[in-house]
Amino acid sequence: MIFESKNWPSPAKINLFLHINGRLANGYHQLQTCFQLLDYGDTLHFNINASGTIKLATTIEGVVETDNLIYKAATLLKQKSKTTLGCEISIEKVLPMGGGIGGGSSNAATTLVALNHLWQTNLSVDELADLGLKLGADVPVFVRGNSAFASGVGEQLTSINLPEKYFLVVHPNVHVSTAEVFTDPDLPRNTQEIQWDNYCFEDTQNDCQELVCQQHGDIAKTLQWLLEYAPSRMTGTGACLFAVFDNEIEARKLLQKLPLGCDGFVAKGVNRSLLFERIAEDSK
Repeated sequence: MIFESKNWPSPAKINLFLHINGRLANGYHQLQTCFQLLDYGDTLHFNINASGTIKLATTIEGVVETDNLIYKAATLLKQKSKTTLGCEISIEKVLPMGGGIGGGSSNAATTLVALNHLWQTNLSVDELADLGLKLGADVPVFVRGNSAFASGVGEQLTSINLPEKYFLVVHPNVHVSTAEVFTDPDLPRNTQEIQWDNYCFEDTQNDCQELVCQQHGDIAKTLQWLLEYAPSRMTGTGACLFAVFDNEIEARKLLQKLPLGCDGFVAKGVNRSLLFERIAEDSK
């Protein structure tokens, strides 16, 4: 081992809304959404080596190492940069998989950003975002590190500054297949595009929410429960839901009352990713 670098944030996101505007000939969907970054997420650690090998020290149940987005991201960056260095990566996982809060995409982005810094490969943010897009449509927003409006298939990003709210994020312990949602014939695909200048949370919706709630009763019941306390919505294709609060105290009070079978956490919405605070610390 050449050196060890610990505590690289891999933050969660929520989609404050998700509008499906159409479907392209290749099967991808045209959409509009708002990515709100949170101050809560997984943490990655990197042991840099001279052997050139890439290894995951932490296994994720049901995921083969070569299929893990962290491994794929490190491999892509190594191939692009032609560095001779390698790494061993471990992760402290707190975000649920497949919850619609970007855990895997954020892990991939943190790997790209951190290793670009630690390997001194000096790729630009644009180059890293292009690599990230090969791994998933949500990866670039984490690479760029700003809350953002997104359009296209999610890759056209406009950085924004949102009021800093607190969010109770709830996972009803249900798995929702994103692929199945986006291929379902009953998914709405004709929502009119909005102008970002006119964005208002109350005037938007998640076009996947009604369909997913029809198919998953536990999600529907949990959402109805949340709506009794605060403005609430599903994020992405689920299964996670969020409730919006002006202060942390009220959000934490409701966290203590979660229905049986649900997990959750409280986080602050941030406009700049904690990952880039970590970069700044390491550069001092």
